[in-house]
Amino acid sequence: MSEHHAGVRWKRTSADFAYANYNRAHEMVFKNGAIVLSASATPAYKGDADRVDPEEAFVASLSSCHMLTFLAICALKKLSVESYDDAAVGYMEKGANGKMQITRVILHPVVRFADGAHVTADMLADFHHQAHEGCFIANSVTTAVTVEARN
Repeated sequence: MSEHHAGVRWKRTSADFAYANYNRAHEMVFKNGAIVLSASATPAYKGDADRVDPEEAFVASLSSCHMLTFLAICALKKLSVESYDDAAVGYMEKGANGKMQITRVILHPVVRFADGAHVTADMLADFHHQAHEGCFIANSVTTAVTVEARN
């Protein structure tokens, strides 16, 4: 068991608190303030496009967790990974309940193994399947998560 702490800080900087005017910019705070991420609402909801929005952070969390689980699987199999890149996409849509939600996330990992590592397409697909099954974040949400490896 473990605990994971995160915080948010927001202070009004707008002249009033009308929906059209109040600022959405805030900070996501980690490690007791040692790490601060500039955040905002998505631009569709009057947010700042130069800041990370919660939906992007959610997609990044799924991608990061999948990658970390994948790397652990490869390390335990003594298959050296040289690089891992993902261009994950989350889709905001109306869910079955009629409410807006991230209904699905598609991961697009590209993995480069060290020279001499023999990894077949079937093995790679299996590693991604195991990573998805073992990802703590994917196991914590109802969003459909699909892996479309590009190797």
